[in-house]
Amino acid sequence: MREIFDRDAPKKATNLSINSSLLAQAKSLKVNLSATLERALEAELRQSKRQQWLEDNKQAIENCNDLVKSGGLFADKHRSF
Repeated sequence: MREIFDRDAPKKATNLSINSSLLAQAKSLKVNLSATLERALEAELRQSKRQQWLEDNKQAIENCNDLVKSGGLFADKHRSF
């Protein structure tokens, strides 16, 4: 699978504002906030990029589906099911 970001890029400090109760519970359970945020951001980026790709390719996907509906698939005649 292709990486969506450079895992070797240097870390950069940043300021965040989050719910204080959420932060307190995470700290009490020794949750690694940086690693957790990175995983959440990666998941969000993957979803956003997927949605963007689908939108960018919507017409091509529709055209392909129309071709299949009208003419079937190339290998249909070779199927035994």
